[in-house]
Amino acid sequence: MRTIQAELGLSGRAAGQRMRGRVLSGLVPGALRLEGVAPFGTPVFILVADGSRGTLLLSRDRRVVRDADVADILDALIGLRLGPDDLRAVLSGCVKAAAEPASARAYGADWMAVELSSGGTVYLNRSAGAWRIVAGRYGGLEVDYPEFAGDRPSRIVLRGTDLNLGLALSQVEVNGELPRDQLIAVKIPDGVAPLSIEELRKAGPLGR
Repeated sequence: MRTIQAELGLSGRAAGQRMRGRVLSGLVPGALRLEGVAPFGTPVFILVADGSRGTLLLSRDRRVVRDADVADILDALIGLRLGPDDLRAVLSGCVKAAAEPASARAYGADWMAVELSSGGTVYLNRSAGAWRIVAGRYGGLEVDYPEFAGDRPSRIVLRGTDLNLGLALSQVEVNGELPRDQLIAVKIPDGVAPLSIEELRKAGPLGR
């Protein structure tokens, strides 16, 4: 799985606040683009990242976070501290990017827990003769895949410190064409004021 595009329906709580919204996502190795969908008009936010650095434009507030750690931006924006590749892995049902197995243990004939060399555990269930990742834990984050559409998750639940967030995936396209230069392009309008990560965090989830 190289690229993924999907619409994400967000619902749950982060940083003690209720959160609900829709986000258009596009992810390729080492880069991402997320756009918060508004009922009408310009997106609520546009987040692009190339490698570990990202830029967040809050279109309606005319504020911008420039060249910051993308994991810090996502943590402040939606309470999820992940980089582009780990987020791509979560959305595609793989839990964690570059996860090398270190050991495994079986629970009966249909359940298995795989310990990762980098820390964390992935849980698999066998159904109709095939193994499928159904959950994972690492770095204080719990990832559960309660629903699937074919071989891809259609619903994801993320839990962590001050985070209980459900993602409903729709309009999913895997391994489609996503030109990197277009994915990470964002035009910052004139007169947009700078915004710090701390100010973004104080504004609450989704910049509210």
